[in-house]
Order: sequence, then structure tokens, then C-alpha cells
Amino acid sequence: MARGNPGNRKVAVVGVALSDCGRVADTTPYALHAQAARRALADAGLDRSLVDGFASAGLGTLAPVEVADYLGLRPTWVDSTSVGGSTWEVMAAHAADAIAAGHANAVLLVYGSTARADIRAGRRTGTFAFGGRGPLQFEVPYGHTLVAKYAMAARRHMLRFGTTIEQLAEVAVQARANAALNPEAMFRDPVTVDDVLSGPMIADPFTKLHCCIRSDGGAAVLLAAEEYVRDCRTAPVWILGTGEHVSHASMSEWEDFTVSPAAVGGRSAFARAGVRPDEMDFAEIYDAFTYMTLVTLEDLGFCAKGEGGAFVEKGRLRVAGGELPVNTDGGGLSAQHPGMRGLFLLVEAVRQLRGEAGERQVRRADGGLPRLGVASGTGGWFCSSGTVVLGRE
Repeated sequence: MARGNPGNRKVAVVGVALSDCGRVADTTPYALHAQAARRALADAGLDRSLVDGFASAGLGTLAPVEVADYLGLRPTWVDSTSVGGSTWEVMAAHAADAIAAGHANAVLLVYGSTARADIRAGRRTGTFAFGGRGPLQFEVPYGHTLVAKYAMAARRHMLRFGTTIEQLAEVAVQARANAALNPEAMFRDPVTVDDVLSGPMIADPFTKLHCCIRSDGGAAVLLAAEEYVRDCRTAPVWILGTGEHVSHASMSEWEDFTVSPAAVGGRSAFARAGVRPDEMDFAEIYDAFTYMTLVTLEDLGFCAKGEGGAFVEKGRLRVAGGELPVNTDGGGLSAQHPGMRGLFLLVEAVRQLRGEAGERQVRRADGGLPRLGVASGTGGWFCSSGTVVLGRE
């Protein structure tokens, strides 16, 4: 399954792991990076000395050179791409290209954040750099925050296509149903559409349960060239195709609030992989807000533009009985969301394809394991998108 790689070598994900997640006390982002990295290497069964590529990014000042030093790595290939929540899918694409071209052999992607603990302790972990300088400085003083930007876009979709608030709420309800099957999820108690609608208003039309949770946590993904696969303890999950796109920063430059950059990057990923959206057995989609899931499903091609509301109804996104299980671990709405969740999408996709997802394991109609899956991350307020199509032999 070498489709989509520009070089001569196939590239596989050979190790994935999460650090401790949820409510993590008395730790640091560095420690979470290290914990996730160690677990991913152990998952792969490869020695740290084989890692010659490294990529990290995050809130605050955790530069890759600092994290690599903390982990005892001396990489000859490095990436510090920072495009918000889609960073990790974009980094995975860059790493796969580098490995395929022979510029690296094994690349470790790592993230760790104590976002929840820092806020509870009154510590600021980020800056306004991704939303409060340049042209954007004229939006921030008026309270046009990230959640307000997504809320405005959601309202546009509702007005143009008749999407209802109940349909958006269904995204949160089904994410929680999937989280109920995941022992690592932060919130597992079921919720109803009425629960979502009756919650405190955050930014119209979003109530609290339309918005992602705040957690601590980290993740790591190890990619390697095909010749390393035979030495790994896990079955390889192949990178089949990738795509990325940067759309806008200021709202005034966003041509259509109902279209995300996944409409470009996602379609490229499927084309490069040589597969269609309707061949996917599941999808892992960045869901900081319910509207993100709905519009990304449209833009990836799972349904037509404007039909996302109807698509997410009737339990279609659930692991149990859903036609297209989405965010099988519970997503950022229920499982974990430590600031930048894109790497968690890749971890969950790989676990699903390897058949290691426990009660939330997706099955094909014949009872077999999934063959194809997609992870699509979004950054900013639909400013960027990165999509990775994955498959197993």
C-alpha cells in the first residue's frame, strides 16, 4: 500500500501512545512529552537511538530544540511547524515526505500540555500571538475571541442551509456516547440533546457542551521507513496520502464561513491516496466545537455542502451502530483536549486500524477490522487544515 508517497520508500506509523491525560497534577509539559515519547517507543519496540527526526510544537515556549534536549535526542531532521490544531497532521505529512525521500529514517512527533492545571492555578500558558497582532489586533478588543469566531461561522451555516441547533447538539451527544466506551476519556456520562441545549451560553449559538473540554495530556507518534517495520512489535499502519491548506487569519479575509480549508487539503489527501471518502471505515476530526465536526465532514466529501446537519443525525457518528464512526475516542468534546489535539487524532486512528481500541473498536460489516481511516485536524478558526489518510495491509 505505497500509494501517495512521493519518494521511493513506504512510510508507516509504527508506534503511538498517550501520556497520562485528563486531570494530571504535579507535572510539567516536558514530563508529559517524555512520558508519551517513552510509551510510543516501547509500543514500537524500537530503540531511541534509531530516531533521527523530531517534531514538536505547542503553547508557550516549548521549542523543538528544548524538548529534544530534554528527551536526549539529537535529530538530523526537525520540524517546528505551528498552524494551530492542524499542526500534527501537517507535521506527519512533512515527516512522511522526509522519510520517503531519505532525509530521515524514523521521526518522532510529540506533544504535551498542562493546559487545565495551568488555568486552574492561574498561570498563562499561551500568548495572543495567534490572534492578537497585525490585522487581528482590531478584532480582539471587541471580544471577538476564538469561540466567537466559530459561533459566527456556525450561525452563518444555520442561516444559509437551515442547519438546526439540535443537529449541532447531536455531534456532542454522539461524541459522548463514544467516550462512554473509552476508559481513558475524561467525561463518560451520557448526555442528551436537551442537556446540550439547556447548558450555559458561551457564545451564541454555542452552549457549554458545544465546546471542547479542557484537559492536561500528551501524545506521541513514531513514523518509520518500511525497512524498520520488520523490527517493530506492532503491525504497521501506512501513510497513504496527505494534504494541507492554509486559508485565512482575519475574519474579513475568510471568503465563506461555511467552507473550511479541509475542502482543499482533505480532497488532496484522498486524491493522493487513491481512495474515496466513502471507502473510509471511520474518521477522526478535530472537534473543538460541534460545528467543526459538521462542516469538516462536508468539506472532506462525506456529504454535500449544506447537508451536514442531516448527515450527523440518527446516530451516524457513533461507534455502536453508526454508518461512519467519528471521533471514536470521544474527541475533544469528551475525551481530552489539552490545547492542541491534532496528534491525538492520529493516535486514535492507528489504534483503530490495529484493532487495539477495546470496547470502542470499529468493525466492518463483515466483522473484520477497519482497513482505511482518516484523521483531519483544523487550526485557528478554520485558518488551516491537515489531513492524513491511513491504511493497513
